[in-house]
Amino acid sequence: MWKQWLIALMLIGAAAVGAWVYQGMAPEESGEGEGGSEPRTVNVQSPRMEQVRDEVRAVATLRALSSVEVTTEVSGRVVELNLAPGHRVGQGELLVRLDDRQARADLAVIEAQLADARRQLTRAQSLRSNNSISQSQVDELRTAVDVARAQQQAARVRLENHRIEAPFSGIVGLSDISVGAYLQSGTAITTLDTTEQMEMSFAVPERFIGQVTPGQRVLATSPAFPGETFEGELVELASRISELSRTLTVRALIDNTDGRLRPGQFMSASLTLQEREGLVVPEQAVMIRGDEKYVFVAEEGNARRVSVTTGSRMPGRVEILDGVSLDNRVIVTGQDRLSSGDRIRAIESDNAIPDNRFTDPAES
Repeated sequence: MWKQWLIALMLIGAAAVGAWVYQGMAPEESGEGEGGSEPRTVNVQSPRMEQVRDEVRAVATLRALSSVEVTTEVSGRVVELNLAPGHRVGQGELLVRLDDRQARADLAVIEAQLADARRQLTRAQSLRSNNSISQSQVDELRTAVDVARAQQQAARVRLENHRIEAPFSGIVGLSDISVGAYLQSGTAITTLDTTEQMEMSFAVPERFIGQVTPGQRVLATSPAFPGETFEGELVELASRISELSRTLTVRALIDNTDGRLRPGQFMSASLTLQEREGLVVPEQAVMIRGDEKYVFVAEEGNARRVSVTTGSRMPGRVEILDGVSLDNRVIVTGQDRLSSGDRIRAIESDNAIPDNRFTDPAES
């Protein structure tokens, strides 16, 4: 029995010593003194009034204003070739000529038949004046003339089809055709594109269509030309909204006089809907939690959380429609571990980096 009492007394003594040690060391280890926790260093900036643009950004694809795959309409052997890939040709300029000797001979035969049919009709009409032949015979000869004339026209078209000409001015694409090659009807020869201006198509969300009108300015960038911006103008709007994506397809014209842009090229399009003066803050100042957007403002050495309504976004800046004013000082760094009411030490300089910016989260 006495052993149990001895163990109990030893446990009580150990607990008393531990409590005494904890009370003596807690203030030092916790970093708290009479003044409370150390203030957190943060960087603050005041909101600014800047020019704000309402923009729609979308992925776009370039197309030539006029684009065609040049093909043959008749079969034949190539006797003349004027296909220089990447070179510009004018409308009506010869691209390929096929051997047309048989077509010329066929046309000569039909023209001779037409001439004979016309002579017979003229003779019949003179005989009909004195009733030497019937009117039905004259009508048959007139029909023969009409048929021969139609055959002549068809033969001329077949002859012309041996000359493959550019349907419009443009840039010639690649071709594998060579002189002497025999081409079947419908063979693709090359491509032809008009590229002085490029057509750029992209989709605008349904909620913006009330602000979209032809003539608005469009800017475009391409990964192929880093740092460059191409300007254009909105020219066409689709008549229907896509039921699947709830977007409206629009088209813009982009100047391409230097010929650097090519059909099928990927672009990033930006359509400016309107410009105005707006209150903006640095983008990193805005925090998001669920559906709520908020910032922290510095007030008399303390942080205060404020819900905000955002508007347009620009590189590094966000428009604030409601929640803060020009008089507020918005915390832009160090706010990710703040709570409303925390003590802070605010640094006004835009270049200042708070000492605790890279603090290990496990230490906070």
